[in-house]
Amino acid sequence: MNLFCKQLNPHACRSYLVGREGSTDVILIDPVLEHLEEYRRLIEKEELKLLQVVDTHTHADHISGAAAIKDVTDCLYMMHEDAPARCANFRVHDGFEWDCLGVPVRVLHTPGHTRDSICLMFPEWIFTGDTLFLDDGGAGRDDLPGGDPGLHWESLKRLGGLPDDLIVYPAHDYRGREPSSLGRQKHNNPHLKPRTREEFVRYLEDLRLGPADWMKDVLKANYACARDPKAAWIPVDTPACEVKGTLDVGVNEVEVVAITVSGLREKLASEQPPLLLDVRESYELSGELGHIEGILHIPIGSLAHQLDELEAAAAGKHREIVTVCRSGARAFTAAQILGQAGFAKVQVLEGGMISWNTY
Repeated sequence: MNLFCKQLNPHACRSYLVGREGSTDVILIDPVLEHLEEYRRLIEKEELKLLQVVDTHTHADHISGAAAIKDVTDCLYMMHEDAPARCANFRVHDGFEWDCLGVPVRVLHTPGHTRDSICLMFPEWIFTGDTLFLDDGGAGRDDLPGGDPGLHWESLKRLGGLPDDLIVYPAHDYRGREPSSLGRQKHNNPHLKPRTREEFVRYLEDLRLGPADWMKDVLKANYACARDPKAAWIPVDTPACEVKGTLDVGVNEVEVVAITVSGLREKLASEQPPLLLDVRESYELSGELGHIEGILHIPIGSLAHQLDELEAAAAGKHREIVTVCRSGARAFTAAQILGQAGFAKVQVLEGGMISWNTY
């Protein structure tokens, strides 16, 4: 193929410079605005000609540098035709093909993380944006504006049918992994585990945390083609686009103890029953699974910001607390959050309300 691919950023957001050996023509994929001057200096120093800048989707964790790069270099700015950014002037659709740097490249519309997500399929590489990350990173979250887990399932099924030897270049990596084959991802990536559409949607719903408010501000800045890196406040080095990415660093390493339904029923009948913390969404409490009488309700997406409320309800951090959700996944995450925050006696209801109702 005689092409090269250089990752330009020092952090988790991946920006790729792609070119052909012996040519000055290049394209830039998913640039980050705060690195604009570095990109510009590289292009000038190497005497490169930037043909196109591409955003694989509307980003929620950083402000895109594409609009500013277009202003500086007069290149084309490529996004999917559904992208809300007004300044993108090269709109593409699913199946669009063009001769890019002397090789055929095909656009795959892969909605799910966002409505406008695309992958760029080169002969030997595939740039997956947030449609697919590497290994246990899974993929981009689907609980941001425009996200749709059902569509993401369809997009992943489509990627699953592509050749195993394609090398996956994602828009993020939070653990220092190197790009690897799609075949490896089919074996190691939990998002590519065989599931029905319904199973996949439920899998993500049981992991969702809800978007952080600052991410909504970043989306608005990218809708408006912001050229100011301070147009939205962005925390440093947060793995925000992963499914559980807005958790504080270290939460995923907290060990959790489970309690069975029978064990919980015994404790609730004792003189010192535990505090029950239900972390589902409000509508779920009145749904088919119902809720346990006497719960404290704090949705998982709000929990980290309402720890004072929980501490007051528990009269300190030493009362026994049992976290509850539909199947146990969100409750597990809640228990990790509480454990890191210093709550000493936290357990998760094994199997959640599904087990409670079938006991």
